[in-house]
Amino acid sequence: MAIRQYVVDAFTETLFRGNPAAVCVMDQWLPDDLMQSVAVENCFSETAFAVKEGGKYHLRWFTPGGEIDLCGHATLATGFVIHTFIEPGIPSITFSTLSGDLTVACQAGRFEMCFPSYLLEEVAVTPAMTAALGAEPEEAYLARDLMCVFKDADTVRSLKPDMALVGQLDGLLVHATAPDVQYDCVSRSFAPKLAIDEDPVCGSGHCHIFPYWSQRLRKNALTGWQASRRGGTLYGRCNHEHGCVYLSGKAVLFSIADLQIGSKTA
Repeated sequence: MAIRQYVVDAFTETLFRGNPAAVCVMDQWLPDDLMQSVAVENCFSETAFAVKEGGKYHLRWFTPGGEIDLCGHATLATGFVIHTFIEPGIPSITFSTLSGDLTVACQAGRFEMCFPSYLLEEVAVTPAMTAALGAEPEEAYLARDLMCVFKDADTVRSLKPDMALVGQLDGLLVHATAPDVQYDCVSRSFAPKLAIDEDPVCGSGHCHIFPYWSQRLRKNALTGWQASRRGGTLYGRCNHEHGCVYLSGKAVLFSIADLQIGSKTA
């Protein structure tokens, strides 16, 4: 059995930038352990699997370290694949996920996603955070992930975290963020608990980051730069009344392949 797989660079319009995600849109589900094996073999931060069920697509995300409950760039990549190859020109797509129904709409060349924003709880800055990240944050907040706020963007760009120590901090992922001159904020995202040292561009992380900067900067429309080696641009709109973040970005196709993962090889 061959499964068609697309590799898409998300949150960029330039090949080899942004965050690569593998996308498999299937007629029926594969066993969970097989989907996990595909994610490990791909070694991207996420591999997305989708099956159409009624008027929605059921979407699941797998990292090399396991299934995750929310992923922005792989959702954008899946929306791009369906809009471009599966149902060409479809204006919007609803995904059923572990985080509820998520909608992706194609607007003016960008793919916009409506995601839930995380409720941040301020926590004390600890010596363990400073040791793990290599610099002392000004503030720290915890929701699904730990978010550390720094005074300036140069500090975030120059961080050389100790991944063994990062993996001991609270939160599933750890984000470092700061204000910037060119963008509203810059960020980096680290995920050793998911077998990923640094996530090139983290959409779900900006469900922590954008709501924070929206409140602090007193503006709803934001532009963020993920300062990883690959780099990527995210656009956000925060609706604090309804607790949601509209994340958008562009995407570009890298490859299309057929995975030979029939019963004999599984």
